Amino acid sequence: MIIYALTIFVSAFLLFLIQPIIAKQILPWFGGTAAVWTTCLVFFQFALLAGYFYSDWLTRKVTPKRQAVIHIALVAVAILLLPIIPDVGWKPNGDESPSLRILALMAATIGLPYFLLSTTSPLVQAWFARSYPDTSPYRLFALSNFASMLALLGYPFLFEPWFSTRVQAISWSAGFVLFALLIVAAASRGLTHPREQIEVKTDATEVQPPSVKAKLTWIALAGLGSVLLLAISNHLTQNISSIPLMWVVPLAIYLLTFILCFDGRGWYQRKLFLPLLAVALLAMAWMLADPRMHFMLYWQIGVFSVGLFIACMFCHGELVALKPHPKHLTTFYLMVSVGGAAGSVLVGLIAPIALPAYFELEIALVLLSALATILLWGKIHAAALYTSIAITIATAVAAGVTIYHFKEDVVVMTRNFYGTLRVKQYNKPDVENRRRSLVHGAILHGDQYMDPPYNRSATTYYKAKSGIGRSIMLKQKLVGGPIKVGVIGLGTGTIATYGNKGDIYRYYDINPAVVTIANRDFTYLKDTAAKIEIALGDARLNLEREPPQNFDVLAIDAFSSDSIPVHLITLEAVEIYEKHMKPDGVIAFHVSNRFLDLKPVVQQIAQQRGLHVAWVHDTYEDGGTSSDWILLTKDKTFLLKPEIVEATEVIVPHPEWRLWTDDFNNLLQVLK
Repeated sequence: MIIYALTIFVSAFLLFLIQPIIAKQILPWFGGTAAVWTTCLVFFQFALLAGYFYSDWLTRKVTPKRQAVIHIALVAVAILLLPIIPDVGWKPNGDESPSLRILALMAATIGLPYFLLSTTSPLVQAWFARSYPDTSPYRLFALSNFASMLALLGYPFLFEPWFSTRVQAISWSAGFVLFALLIVAAASRGLTHPREQIEVKTDATEVQPPSVKAKLTWIALAGLGSVLLLAISNHLTQNISSIPLMWVVPLAIYLLTFILCFDGRGWYQRKLFLPLLAVALLAMAWMLADPRMHFMLYWQIGVFSVGLFIACMFCHGELVALKPHPKHLTTFYLMVSVGGAAGSVLVGLIAPIALPAYFELEIALVLLSALATILLWGKIHAAALYTSIAITIATAVAAGVTIYHFKEDVVVMTRNFYGTLRVKQYNKPDVENRRRSLVHGAILHGDQYMDPPYNRSATTYYKAKSGIGRSIMLKQKLVGGPIKVGVIGLGTGTIATYGNKGDIYRYYDINPAVVTIANRDFTYLKDTAAKIEIALGDARLNLEREPPQNFDVLAIDAFSSDSIPVHLITLEAVEIYEKHMKPDGVIAFHVSNRFLDLKPVVQQIAQQRGLHVAWVHDTYEDGGTSSDWILLTKDKTFLLKPEIVEATEVIVPHPEWRLWTDDFNNLLQVLK
């Protein structure tokens, strides 16, 4: 029995450890957006579905001996594909579908190893059930999920802070070889165990094939759990940061509910969890509907983490209550996997096309409440049933309020792989000083007064007293002629307001929708006297491919959002920026951020590159937008000019922090 348990444990540990490892490797190639993780989850769910389908087919259609031969042969082929390091040829060019490219990359890089690991739990449980027919195999499923949870929780605390991504990938590949040896041992054990041929009599009704209704119920419960996992993961990574911690915590909670529900010790008690589910639904709906709660970090993490746990305990607890006889074990797991894959497709692929914003979480809460009411119809007291109906109505009302507030004052709303963009107009067209804002998720990305004389005024993080405003105006003064400015992150194009005749302002942005909105709904780019150039695609990839641009100033304006692109703030990234700078050029990092303190990170990189540093902090007494810009340059005299010195503050160093490189970064340490 130890061989079976150890094989399942190691395979499940590797199965879920590979998820953050591979996702972190490819995250920089696709702009560092949280949608990379969601798309990866779609691949993982489909690979899991394929693995369960394979296990179900193999155990029903193939003799035990051939099962072992086929499976071991595939494992041997998978070993030849190691290590799991993506080929740089998969880096996007900027004009392809990110989702499809990520799915193809994942299939080519980890497809077969991941597929084989996903088959292990149901397949080895089937071998176990054949060898030990009088012992329930379902606890091995709990063991599988326990190993998966250990891998996920261990990654942000035990692996990511200490090992580079390359070392992680190579170590995982060595672990897969260990798994291969274990699967050979488990297959051999299943073929030679003396109890293999024992037949146990069971009630004929107990082993009848599950009905279509039962299968659809399994799919619905598993699918809703998957939808909640991805929707809440989206919510947390969009509003906090796209870091492995925010990826793995919801997934670990999801797995924990599988562990508890399939453990067989009765952790799920309907009488306890139904009232908790009612409270959780109302709490999560309130967090979404109340604008005051949107920026309360700890409340957001706490309420949605606890809510996910309670909701998935209900879904998976009811799922276990409906599980079939072990004879139909692989069919049961196949239906569970179908539900998981369907949920991931709905959130990861269909929702970005069908919904104008991230409304899937609101919809999921209403569906969860409705499903609970339907499943429990006739099984609970009438008063409890009426309460369930009332909560469904209340959740639907709260969802409607959330969507209403989200659309308030919005004149344009669009959604794609990179998130939801809204153009908000705060004054009616006939009122003086009409103002428009570009909002990405809940984060302001630019603001403009639409009528003269204020329509050409720099606003928000880009005012004249900001770090970028001071840098550009001082450069214009020192050069005494046209200058060239690079900007990573277009937004509304506010920085172009500083442009003079003969100047060149070259913008880099990965999101084509931003380019459309900046040109159509704002006038900064149209009104400037400077020449405007726009390079679509990931800024770093474009800069790697371009000849030296000879920038006087390069603004890296990609960190004010909460889901930051880490690959733009590493040692190698700064080396690339330097290639494009004039000898006395200035690199300006915009590091205004509610949750992350990036100033010491930039300071460490600058010191490593021999660059001088100044932190320009701009605060407005009237309640306007404050900003933090870190200026890097080889020209120390630039930073000693009065225009810079008067706004410079001291950065508190953190020498104990490890230098950020492409191979190592740790956002956990910079959380405020």
